[in-house]
Amino acid sequence: MFKHLFTLIWNKKKQNLLMITEMLISFLVIFALSTLLVFYYSNYKKPLGIDYENVWTVSYSSPVKTNNMDSIAMFYETLKQTLKSLPQVKEISFTSGNIPFFQDTWQGGIKFNKKEIGQVNNYFIENTYKEVLGMKMVEGRWFDKSDAIAKDKPIIINASLKEELFGNESAIGRMVGYDNKQKVIGVVADVKAKGDYASSGFAMYSELDTSSYHWLSRILVKVSPDADAAFESHLYKTLANAMKNSSIEIEHLTEKRKNINYFTLVPMIVSLIVAFFLIINVALGLFGVLWYNINKRRGEIGLRRAVGASGRSVSAQLVSESLILATLSLIIGTFFAIQFPLLNVFDLPAGVYIIAIILSILFIYLLVFICSLYPGRQAAAIYPAVALHEE
Repeated sequence: MFKHLFTLIWNKKKQNLLMITEMLISFLVIFALSTLLVFYYSNYKKPLGIDYENVWTVSYSSPVKTNNMDSIAMFYETLKQTLKSLPQVKEISFTSGNIPFFQDTWQGGIKFNKKEIGQVNNYFIENTYKEVLGMKMVEGRWFDKSDAIAKDKPIIINASLKEELFGNESAIGRMVGYDNKQKVIGVVADVKAKGDYASSGFAMYSELDTSSYHWLSRILVKVSPDADAAFESHLYKTLANAMKNSSIEIEHLTEKRKNINYFTLVPMIVSLIVAFFLIINVALGLFGVLWYNINKRRGEIGLRRAVGASGRSVSAQLVSESLILATLSLIIGTFFAIQFPLLNVFDLPAGVYIIAIILSILFIYLLVFICSLYPGRQAAAIYPAVALHEE
Protein backbone atom coordinates (compact mmCIF):
# COMPACT_ATOMS: atom_id res chain seq x y z
CA MET A 1 0.00 0.00 0.00
CA PHE A 2 2.67 2.50 1.06
CA LYS A 3 4.92 1.48 -1.82
CA HIS A 4 2.08 2.23 -4.21
CA LEU A 5 1.46 5.63 -2.58
CA PHE A 6 5.13 6.55 -2.77
CA THR A 7 5.17 5.57 -6.43
CA LEU A 8 2.21 7.85 -7.13
CA ILE A 9 3.87 10.68 -5.21
CA TRP A 10 7.15 10.22 -7.09
CA ASN A 11 5.39 10.23 -10.45
CA LYS A 12 4.04 13.72 -9.64
CA LYS A 13 7.17 14.97 -7.89
CA LYS A 14 7.09 18.46 -9.44
CA GLN A 15 3.56 19.14 -8.24
CA ASN A 16 4.20 17.51 -4.88
CA LEU A 17 7.39 19.50 -4.35
CA LEU A 18 5.27 22.65 -4.33
CA MET A 19 2.97 21.19 -1.70
CA ILE A 20 5.92 20.05 0.44
CA THR A 21 7.40 23.55 0.25
CA GLU A 22 4.11 25.15 1.32
CA MET A 23 3.80 22.76 4.25
CA LEU A 24 7.44 23.35 5.25
CA ILE A 25 6.99 27.13 5.28
CA SER A 26 3.77 26.73 7.27
CA PHE A 27 5.55 24.50 9.79
CA LEU A 28 8.39 26.98 10.29
CA VAL A 29 5.97 29.88 10.76
CA ILE A 30 3.84 27.90 13.22
CA PHE A 31 6.98 26.75 15.04
CA ALA A 32 8.17 30.34 15.51
CA LEU A 33 4.74 31.46 16.67
CA SER A 34 4.29 28.43 18.95
CA THR A 35 7.68 29.06 20.54
CA LEU A 36 6.65 32.62 21.34
CA LEU A 37 3.26 31.57 22.72
CA VAL A 38 4.65 28.70 24.80
CA PHE A 39 7.35 30.98 26.22
CA TYR A 40 4.83 33.66 27.15
CA TYR A 41 2.39 31.17 28.62
CA SER A 42 5.06 29.42 30.71
CA ASN A 43 6.06 32.82 32.12
CA TYR A 44 2.45 33.84 32.70
CA LYS A 45 1.81 30.76 34.86
CA LYS A 46 4.63 31.68 37.24
CA PRO A 47 3.84 33.92 40.25
CA LEU A 48 4.54 37.62 39.86
CA GLY A 49 6.67 37.65 43.01
CA ILE A 50 5.52 41.00 44.41
CA ASP A 51 2.41 42.70 45.72
CA TYR A 52 2.12 45.70 43.41
CA GLU A 53 -1.38 46.77 44.48
CA ASN A 54 -1.51 50.14 46.25
CA VAL A 55 2.10 50.93 45.37
CA TRP A 56 2.84 54.27 43.76
CA THR A 57 6.08 55.54 42.27
CA VAL A 58 7.44 59.05 42.60
CA SER A 59 9.91 60.10 39.91
CA TYR A 60 11.86 63.28 40.58
CA SER A 61 14.90 65.21 39.47
CA SER A 62 17.63 66.06 41.95
CA PRO A 63 16.20 68.73 44.27
CA VAL A 64 19.38 69.40 46.26
CA LYS A 65 21.97 71.73 44.75
CA THR A 66 24.87 70.90 47.04
CA ASN A 67 27.66 68.34 47.18
CA ASN A 68 27.78 68.25 50.97
CA MET A 69 26.86 64.66 51.86
CA ASP A 70 25.67 65.55 55.36
CA SER A 71 23.26 68.16 53.98
CA ILE A 72 21.97 65.72 51.37
CA ALA A 73 21.45 62.97 53.96
CA MET A 74 19.65 65.39 56.30
CA PHE A 75 17.39 66.61 53.49
CA TYR A 76 16.29 63.12 52.48
CA GLU A 77 15.84 61.98 56.07
CA THR A 78 13.51 64.91 56.64
CA LEU A 79 11.67 64.06 53.41
CA LYS A 80 11.23 60.46 54.59
CA GLN A 81 9.74 61.53 57.89
CA THR A 82 7.42 63.99 56.13
CA LEU A 83 6.07 61.30 53.79
CA LYS A 84 5.71 58.69 56.54
CA SER A 85 3.74 61.15 58.62
CA LEU A 86 0.96 61.19 56.02
CA PRO A 87 -1.89 59.00 57.35
CA GLN A 88 -2.37 56.97 54.15
CA VAL A 89 1.32 56.24 53.58
CA LYS A 90 2.24 52.84 55.04
CA GLU A 91 5.89 52.69 53.95
CA ILE A 92 8.31 54.24 51.49
CA SER A 93 11.57 53.13 49.90
CA PHE A 94 14.11 55.04 47.86
CA THR A 95 15.37 52.93 44.98
CA SER A 96 17.32 52.98 41.74
CA GLY A 97 15.38 53.69 38.56
CA ASN A 98 14.90 50.08 37.40
CA ILE A 99 11.82 49.32 39.47
CA PRO A 100 9.21 46.70 38.45
CA PHE A 101 7.16 47.39 35.30
CA PHE A 102 9.42 50.24 34.15
CA GLN A 103 11.52 50.02 30.99
CA ASP A 104 14.70 51.11 32.80
CA THR A 105 17.35 48.38 33.03
CA TRP A 106 20.59 48.22 35.00
CA GLN A 107 22.58 45.09 34.29
CA GLY A 108 26.01 43.75 35.12
CA GLY A 109 27.83 40.48 35.61
CA ILE A 110 28.55 38.18 38.52
CA LYS A 111 31.17 35.51 39.11
CA PHE A 112 31.49 32.55 41.45
CA ASN A 113 34.69 30.51 41.27
CA LYS A 114 35.15 29.97 37.52
CA LYS A 115 31.48 30.42 36.65
CA GLU A 116 30.61 33.81 35.18
CA ILE A 117 27.10 35.06 34.39
CA GLY A 118 26.20 38.21 32.48
CA GLN A 119 22.96 40.19 32.17
CA VAL A 120 22.23 40.20 35.89
CA ASN A 121 19.72 42.89 36.85
CA ASN A 122 21.22 45.05 39.61
CA TYR A 123 18.80 46.72 42.03
CA PHE A 124 19.95 49.31 44.56
CA ILE A 125 17.38 49.60 47.31
CA GLU A 126 16.64 50.53 50.91
CA ASN A 127 15.86 47.86 53.48
CA THR A 128 12.17 48.87 53.37
CA TYR A 129 11.96 47.72 49.73
CA LYS A 130 10.86 44.22 50.73
CA GLU A 131 7.99 45.52 52.86
CA VAL A 132 6.79 47.97 50.20
CA LEU A 133 6.59 45.31 47.47
CA GLY A 134 5.79 42.29 49.66
CA MET A 135 8.75 40.26 48.43
CA LYS A 136 9.15 36.71 49.75
CA MET A 137 12.33 35.26 51.19
CA VAL A 138 13.31 31.79 50.00
CA GLU A 139 16.52 31.39 51.97
CA GLY A 140 18.52 33.44 54.47
CA ARG A 141 17.48 36.91 55.60
CA TRP A 142 16.79 40.44 54.39
CA PHE A 143 19.00 43.47 55.02
CA ASP A 144 19.19 44.84 58.58
CA LYS A 145 21.12 47.52 60.46
CA SER A 146 24.10 45.27 61.11
CA ASP A 147 24.89 45.18 57.39
CA ALA A 148 26.00 48.83 57.46
CA ILE A 149 29.14 47.89 59.43
CA ALA A 150 29.68 44.42 57.96
CA LYS A 151 33.18 43.57 56.77
CA ASP A 152 31.93 42.10 53.49
CA LYS A 153 29.31 43.98 51.49
CA PRO A 154 26.05 41.96 51.69
CA ILE A 155 23.84 41.22 48.70
CA ILE A 156 20.61 39.32 48.09
CA ILE A 157 20.01 37.32 44.92
CA ASN A 158 16.89 35.85 43.37
CA ALA A 159 16.05 32.15 43.14
CA SER A 160 16.96 31.84 39.45
CA LEU A 161 20.44 33.26 39.99
CA LYS A 162 20.93 31.07 43.05
CA GLU A 163 20.05 27.96 41.05
CA GLU A 164 22.33 28.97 38.19
CA LEU A 165 25.29 29.67 40.48
CA PHE A 166 24.93 27.07 43.22
CA GLY A 167 22.38 24.51 42.03
CA ASN A 168 20.82 22.71 44.99
CA GLU A 169 23.48 23.91 47.42
CA SER A 170 22.91 26.72 49.89
CA ALA A 171 23.82 30.22 48.73
CA ILE A 172 24.10 31.79 52.18
CA GLY A 173 27.58 32.97 53.05
CA ARG A 174 28.99 32.50 49.55
CA MET A 175 31.37 35.17 48.27
CA VAL A 176 30.62 36.27 44.70
CA GLY A 177 31.83 38.96 42.36
CA TYR A 178 35.09 39.97 40.76
CA ASP A 179 37.75 42.02 42.60
CA ASN A 180 35.50 43.29 45.39
CA LYS A 181 33.74 40.17 46.64
CA GLN A 182 30.22 40.42 48.03
CA LYS A 183 28.57 38.11 50.54
CA VAL A 184 25.21 36.49 49.79
CA ILE A 185 22.97 36.81 52.86
CA GLY A 186 19.60 35.91 51.35
CA VAL A 187 17.62 34.57 48.41
CA VAL A 188 14.27 36.03 47.35
CA ALA A 189 11.57 34.60 45.12
CA ASP A 190 11.79 35.57 41.45
CA VAL A 191 10.09 38.82 40.45
CA LYS A 192 8.71 39.29 36.93
CA ALA A 193 9.85 42.91 36.76
CA LYS A 194 9.08 43.27 33.04
CA GLY A 195 5.47 42.10 33.22
CA ASP A 196 3.42 38.93 33.37
CA TYR A 197 4.73 37.49 30.09
CA ALA A 198 8.46 38.10 30.61
CA SER A 199 10.86 35.87 32.48
CA SER A 200 12.27 37.06 35.78
CA GLY A 201 15.87 36.71 34.65
CA PHE A 202 18.73 36.98 37.14
CA ALA A 203 18.60 39.63 39.85
CA MET A 204 20.92 40.95 42.57
CA TYR A 205 19.87 43.41 45.29
CA SER A 206 22.31 45.77 47.03
CA GLU A 207 21.47 48.11 49.90
CA LEU A 208 21.81 51.86 49.46
CA ASP A 209 23.71 54.09 51.84
CA THR A 210 23.45 57.84 52.46
CA SER A 211 26.06 58.57 49.78
CA SER A 212 23.65 57.22 47.14
CA TYR A 213 21.00 59.91 47.55
CA HIS A 214 22.59 62.34 45.11
CA TRP A 215 21.95 60.04 42.11
CA LEU A 216 18.60 58.50 43.12
CA SER A 217 15.48 59.55 41.23
CA ARG A 218 12.60 57.33 42.37
CA ILE A 219 10.62 56.53 45.50
CA LEU A 220 8.25 53.61 46.01
CA VAL A 221 5.30 54.53 48.20
CA LYS A 222 3.02 51.89 49.76
CA VAL A 223 -0.37 53.47 50.42
CA SER A 224 -3.50 52.23 52.14
CA PRO A 225 -6.34 50.86 49.97
CA ASP A 226 -8.47 53.96 50.59
CA ALA A 227 -5.90 56.30 49.02
CA ASP A 228 -7.71 58.17 46.25
CA ALA A 229 -7.17 60.99 43.78
CA ALA A 230 -7.57 63.58 46.53
CA PHE A 231 -4.78 62.00 48.54
CA GLU A 232 -2.62 61.74 45.41
CA SER A 233 -3.05 65.47 44.91
CA HIS A 234 -2.14 66.06 48.57
CA LEU A 235 0.94 63.84 48.20
CA TYR A 236 2.03 65.75 45.11
CA LYS A 237 1.71 69.11 46.91
CA THR A 238 3.66 67.76 49.88
CA LEU A 239 6.47 66.61 47.60
CA ALA A 240 6.43 69.85 45.60
CA ASN A 241 6.77 71.91 48.80
CA ALA A 242 9.62 69.75 50.07
CA MET A 243 11.41 69.46 46.70
CA LYS A 244 10.99 72.95 45.29
CA ASN A 245 13.61 72.64 42.58
CA SER A 246 12.47 69.26 41.31
CA SER A 247 10.08 68.02 38.63
CA ILE A 248 7.77 65.39 40.15
CA GLU A 249 5.63 62.66 38.60
CA ILE A 250 3.43 60.15 40.45
CA GLU A 251 2.48 56.86 38.77
CA HIS A 252 0.72 53.69 39.92
CA LEU A 253 2.33 50.26 39.54
CA THR A 254 -1.07 48.83 38.54
CA GLU A 255 -1.11 51.10 35.48
CA LYS A 256 2.55 50.48 34.72
CA ARG A 257 1.88 46.73 34.78
CA LYS A 258 -0.95 47.12 32.28
CA ASN A 259 1.23 49.25 30.01
CA ILE A 260 4.20 46.89 29.98
CA ASN A 261 1.91 43.89 29.37
CA TYR A 262 0.29 45.77 26.50
CA PHE A 263 3.74 46.54 25.11
CA THR A 264 4.44 42.78 25.11
CA LEU A 265 1.07 41.66 23.76
CA VAL A 266 0.83 44.01 20.77
CA PRO A 267 3.70 42.40 18.77
CA MET A 268 2.32 38.97 19.64
CA ILE A 269 -1.17 39.90 18.40
CA VAL A 270 0.28 41.32 15.18
CA SER A 271 2.26 38.10 14.68
CA LEU A 272 -0.88 36.04 15.24
CA ILE A 273 -2.80 38.05 12.63
CA VAL A 274 0.01 37.73 10.06
CA ALA A 275 0.36 34.00 10.76
CA PHE A 276 -3.43 33.55 10.50
CA PHE A 277 -3.57 35.06 7.00
CA LEU A 278 -0.51 33.07 5.95
CA ILE A 279 -2.11 29.83 7.12
CA ILE A 280 -5.35 30.73 5.32
CA ASN A 281 -3.39 31.26 2.10
CA VAL A 282 -1.53 27.98 2.55
CA ALA A 283 -4.78 26.13 3.31
CA LEU A 284 -6.42 27.56 0.19
CA GLY A 285 -3.34 26.60 -1.82
CA LEU A 286 -3.40 23.02 -0.53
CA PHE A 287 -7.11 22.78 -1.13
CA GLY A 288 -6.72 24.11 -4.69
CA VAL A 289 -3.85 21.77 -5.55
CA LEU A 290 -5.73 18.75 -4.23
CA TRP A 291 -8.85 19.78 -6.12
CA TYR A 292 -6.81 20.20 -9.31
CA ASN A 293 -5.19 16.77 -8.81
CA ILE A 294 -8.61 15.13 -8.47
CA ASN A 295 -9.81 16.65 -11.74
CA LYS A 296 -6.61 15.52 -13.47
CA ARG A 297 -6.97 12.00 -12.05
CA ARG A 298 -10.65 11.42 -12.79
CA GLY A 299 -9.77 8.65 -15.24
CA GLU A 300 -7.54 6.90 -12.69
CA ILE A 301 -10.18 7.25 -9.99
CA GLY A 302 -12.93 6.01 -12.31
CA LEU A 303 -10.85 2.97 -13.28
CA ARG A 304 -10.25 2.12 -9.62
CA ARG A 305 -13.95 2.40 -8.90
CA ALA A 306 -14.74 0.25 -11.94
CA VAL A 307 -12.54 -2.62 -10.73
CA GLY A 308 -14.24 -2.63 -7.34
CA ALA A 309 -12.58 0.01 -5.16
CA SER A 310 -14.96 1.57 -2.67
CA GLY A 311 -15.47 5.29 -2.35
CA ARG A 312 -14.00 5.17 1.16
CA SER A 313 -10.76 3.57 -0.09
CA VAL A 314 -10.41 6.18 -2.84
CA SER A 315 -10.92 8.97 -0.30
CA ALA A 316 -8.46 7.34 2.11
CA GLN A 317 -5.86 7.10 -0.64
CA LEU A 318 -5.96 10.83 -1.41
CA VAL A 319 -5.90 11.75 2.27
CA SER A 320 -2.99 9.34 2.85
CA GLU A 321 -1.02 10.87 -0.01
CA SER A 322 -1.45 14.30 1.54
CA LEU A 323 -0.40 13.08 4.99
CA ILE A 324 2.70 11.40 3.51
CA LEU A 325 3.64 14.67 1.83
CA ALA A 326 3.09 16.41 5.15
CA THR A 327 5.33 13.87 6.87
CA LEU A 328 8.12 14.49 4.38
CA SER A 329 7.90 18.25 4.91
CA LEU A 330 7.77 17.81 8.70
CA ILE A 331 10.90 15.66 8.69
CA ILE A 332 12.77 18.50 6.97
CA GLY A 333 11.17 21.16 9.18
CA THR A 334 11.83 19.26 12.41
CA PHE A 335 15.49 18.87 11.45
CA PHE A 336 15.85 22.65 11.34
CA ALA A 337 13.64 23.27 14.38
CA ILE A 338 15.56 20.83 16.59
CA GLN A 339 18.71 22.90 16.07
CA PHE A 340 17.25 25.66 18.25
CA PRO A 341 17.34 23.74 21.56
CA LEU A 342 20.57 21.98 20.59
CA LEU A 343 22.36 25.28 19.89
CA ASN A 344 20.52 27.14 22.68
CA VAL A 345 19.32 29.83 20.26
CA PHE A 346 17.82 32.91 21.97
CA ASP A 347 18.71 31.35 25.35
CA LEU A 348 15.24 29.84 25.87
CA PRO A 349 14.57 26.64 27.85
CA ALA A 350 14.79 23.51 25.69
CA GLY A 351 11.32 22.46 26.88
CA VAL A 352 9.79 25.52 25.19
CA TYR A 353 11.19 24.47 21.81
CA ILE A 354 10.17 20.82 22.25
CA ILE A 355 6.56 21.73 23.08
CA ALA A 356 6.50 24.19 20.15
CA ILE A 357 7.74 21.49 17.77
CA ILE A 358 5.07 19.04 18.94
CA LEU A 359 2.30 21.65 18.64
CA SER A 360 3.50 22.65 15.17
CA ILE A 361 3.55 19.02 13.95
CA LEU A 362 0.03 18.41 15.25
CA PHE A 363 -1.20 21.65 13.67
CA ILE A 364 0.25 20.82 10.22
CA TYR A 365 -1.21 17.31 10.29
CA LEU A 366 -4.61 18.70 11.28
CA LEU A 367 -4.43 21.40 8.59
CA VAL A 368 -3.50 18.93 5.86
CA PHE A 369 -6.14 16.44 6.99
CA ILE A 370 -8.89 19.08 6.93
CA CYS A 371 -7.76 20.44 3.53
CA SER A 372 -7.67 16.97 1.96
CA LEU A 373 -10.82 15.57 3.55
CA TYR A 374 -13.39 17.34 1.35
CA PRO A 375 -11.52 16.79 -1.96
CA GLY A 376 -11.14 13.14 -0.93
CA ARG A 377 -14.89 12.87 -0.43
CA GLN A 378 -15.51 14.51 -3.80
CA ALA A 379 -13.21 11.94 -5.42
CA ALA A 380 -15.11 9.14 -3.72
CA ALA A 381 -18.35 10.47 -5.23
CA ILE A 382 -17.11 10.16 -8.82
CA TYR A 383 -19.14 7.61 -10.81
CA PRO A 384 -16.95 5.13 -12.73
CA ALA A 385 -19.00 5.27 -15.93
CA VAL A 386 -18.98 9.08 -16.05
CA ALA A 387 -15.24 9.31 -15.37
CA LEU A 388 -14.34 6.68 -17.95
CA HIS A 389 -16.68 8.26 -20.50
CA GLU A 390 -14.99 11.65 -20.01
CA GLU A 391 -11.60 9.98 -20.35
